[in-house]
Amino acid sequence: MMNTDENTALLESLRFNAENEVIEFKEAKVSFDIDDLGKYFSALGNEANLRGLDFAWLIMGVRDKQREIVGTDFKNSEKSLNQLKNDMAQHITGGLIFRDILTTFPMVGEQRKRVLLFKIPASPRNIVTCWKGIAYGRRGESLVPLDQSKQDEIRRQSPMPDWSEQIVPTATLDMTLTSWL
Repeated sequence: MMNTDENTALLESLRFNAENEVIEFKEAKVSFDIDDLGKYFSALGNEANLRGLDFAWLIMGVRDKQREIVGTDFKNSEKSLNQLKNDMAQHITGGLIFRDILTTFPMVGEQRKRVLLFKIPASPRNIVTCWKGIAYGRRGESLVPLDQSKQDEIRRQSPMPDWSEQIVPTATLDMTLTSWL
């Protein structure tokens, strides 16, 4: 896990990007609807997959249009953040969950403000990530149901190859255990 200085540097690097298919900012000063969080998880994960990225970001505690840091009290303890992971995994395809939830406390004027950075993994190859059975996506910065062509594109992806079943061209039948040592 990164330290808070690294988390703050990451926040600053993300904050000055426009919202798009793989970056979402939410003010969430006190709370945030779990169903909306699940929809964003599905959308951002599916869009990261389609762009060949390993993950996407949802950042809470930042006003989305101006990207001004306002801070958040959402799930204000390590225990509640861990419980959130468990609660969400019950409704996401395959129990997929955040790769990490990073917390940082950047200075804003004379105060430190708490910001959460949710690292959302890309949906697995050839599997559309759904929240409560519905696939979501993004159209620019808008949350929308994932259109059929995007679902088809994900489903047509070949799964990762199983390297244990690959042919080793230099292997021979006369190789013995001692030849490996």
